[in-house]
Amino acid sequence: MAVIHPTSLQPTKLELLTSWLPSRPWYRGGAAEPRLAKAGGFRLDDPRGEVGIEFIVVTDASGPHPTTYLVPLTYRGAPLDGAGHALVGTMEHGVLGRRWAYDGCHDPVLLAQLAALIEGRAQAQDQNISDAPDREVTASCTGDGLIPADFVTTDDQDGTRLTTPHGTTLRLHRVLRPAPDDAFLPSQGATGQVTGSWQLPDGTRARGVFAVLHTSPGHDL
Repeated sequence: MAVIHPTSLQPTKLELLTSWLPSRPWYRGGAAEPRLAKAGGFRLDDPRGEVGIEFIVVTDASGPHPTTYLVPLTYRGAPLDGAGHALVGTMEHGVLGRRWAYDGCHDPVLLAQLAALIEGRAQAQDQNISDAPDREVTASCTGDGLIPADFVTTDDQDGTRLTTPHGTTLRLHRVLRPAPDDAFLPSQGATGQVTGSWQLPDGTRARGVFAVLHTSPGHDL
């Protein structure tokens, strides 16, 4: 179980993301510096209790229309070997000391737990309260067997594509869009998905698809 420590972070997560988001191919803000606000998210537990796993939802108000992003992050007490390209930044945690924050799509611990969430072996946790399930996050899977977690990560203008040598493809929707209430059946050919909620700038709640899984070769998302 992840323990949420009410303490300070220097720099804050939003400050790290303000510097990092414009480097992503799926960033929609152009040359403007992001003006970020936290809009939601959830956590997953690392079975070993060593790595913090958080899916942050942030809204950028720098453009003519607000854009909402899904940002999976992992927090580690030491650098992750071979993942320097995925480092978002370092923070000083008031209780845990220095923490290395990574783009979680390149962290094998997050990828394994995301697969477990889709399969129903893991439960999404509240972003701010220890040992409290997040019931707004739902996952479904119609395939048989375990999802391979040996993903290769590729960012493009539409989001992040995670692929395996076995033909499995998991697409993360980095730019989130609200979906109608009846639009949560998996898309054609999909065998799993994750949906969740976030807060819009006007204070209302939106719901949309965070990730879609295909386990058959030849499918892309």
